[in-house]
Amino acid sequence: MGMWVGRGRKARRCYGFDEIALVPGEVTINPSEVDTSWQLRNLTFAVPILAAAMDGVVDTKFAIQMGRLGGLAALNLEGVQTRYEDPAEVLDKIAKASPEEATELVQKIYLEGAHPIKEDLIAKRIEEIKSAGVPAAVSSIPQKAERYGAIAQEAGVDVFVVQATVTTARHISNQYKALNFEKFCKQMKVPVIVGNCVTYNTALELMETGIDALLVGIGPGAACTTRGVLGIGVPQVTATADCAAARDFFYKRKAKYVPIITDGGMSVGGDICKAFASGADAVMVGSAFARAKEAPGRGYHWGMATPHFNLPRGTRIYVSTTGTLEQILFGPAVVDDGSQNLMGALATAMGSLGARSIKEMQLTELIIAPAIKTEGKIFQTYQKVGMAR
Repeated sequence: MGMWVGRGRKARRCYGFDEIALVPGEVTINPSEVDTSWQLRNLTFAVPILAAAMDGVVDTKFAIQMGRLGGLAALNLEGVQTRYEDPAEVLDKIAKASPEEATELVQKIYLEGAHPIKEDLIAKRIEEIKSAGVPAAVSSIPQKAERYGAIAQEAGVDVFVVQATVTTARHISNQYKALNFEKFCKQMKVPVIVGNCVTYNTALELMETGIDALLVGIGPGAACTTRGVLGIGVPQVTATADCAAARDFFYKRKAKYVPIITDGGMSVGGDICKAFASGADAVMVGSAFARAKEAPGRGYHWGMATPHFNLPRGTRIYVSTTGTLEQILFGPAVVDDGSQNLMGALATAMGSLGARSIKEMQLTELIIAPAIKTEGKIFQTYQKVGMAR
């Protein structure tokens, strides 16, 4: 399997969203009659699009609005929301910084010694979200998961996310104690989402530990530079398909279905539709939501690894503010690039593909089509409108 890249060295060909297309079905369905919902243990969400745990995307107000619209937003427990009683001033500084100043400023703002996480704010933020009557989800790195998980669970959190750039079931370290996922999942009484990974074997091993859902994606995020800094990652179509295969194999063996959540690399409706067709049960996006009026980033977006004190793997990007969160999810779209009415795009695609549910959409025929975004689009390309933005 794979192609020769040198003497005695093979490499497998992998695919991203821009290289594939979805083939319409033999039966079409009224988009208003398809079911876009997905399930996480005992929780059902009408919107299968999660908001990423990034400080430019999610604060308590955004999480509340996302919940009211039928989705789920994860709050970063190691960001400005838990380091500062009033993070507004800090967010203003990040938004006003020049491109040359941004990375260093973000590093200083997140510096653990100078601005430690206040554990009382973890409970406070969760309670703020819960007071609105919507589910609360929070995110932590593996090293802090046990401590913050206990606090979050006590505060009434509904979903806990354990997330790192690369996460495996077997982690070796002499400097700190590695998280035992099996033990952690048993301690938590709420669904545990774990990520990120991109391979079949790692996905399977993580599922064996008892996790409830898996985040898939290393380096595809709009503000992420991991692929440039570290050179690692797998294009999202292949990563999703491989991890979905692990999910299906695990289900046959253990009769437990572990949803796959494709995380990153999707800024328009078409990419989201391709993620589901590749095998995803839900998707997690950041930059698309950073453009919402409710987002705390003031039109800016930065990755979770941006604040790393020694080797930042993210950058601050300007995405602008284009509309409300409701517009981005449900329309009406006032831009022509596919970044608004994401749910309308998903339902319409499902109808065209003849898929009544997300699980049926996972059976869609995929084709390799590198010209799918450029074929016949010469005027859009020349004028920089629509698909050429």
